[in-house]
Amino acid sequence: MGEIKVISSKDAKEFFEGDERCRLYVKTRKIVFGTSYLESGKEGTIDPGHKYGEEIFFVVKGKVTCKFSKISKNLKEGDAVIIPIGEPHKLINNYKEPALICWALAPPDN
Repeated sequence: MGEIKVISSKDAKEFFEGDERCRLYVKTRKIVFGTSYLESGKEGTIDPGHKYGEEIFFVVKGKVTCKFSKISKNLKEGDAVIIPIGEPHKLINNYKEPALICWALAPPDN
């Protein structure tokens, strides 16, 4: 049986993708989990998509637009979207309040 671990926000690896402030909490052989924070009027960079896994975005707070290769989807607090393997995507916040998104990718691109 595996070890139970708690990862605090200060222990997460922080990085930026454009204006999108990301925190990587967990990366194992089976899953990657993190968060993205986006201020009003800001946007992240284009993620070209993942080779092996589907990604899920869950909007914890606020609203965002998720732009894909052929369409865009407006997401609000409580919404989730499943991003197919290989699908480019980008988060945009054209709304008045900041947005917090949780994301997970399984299995990860190694």
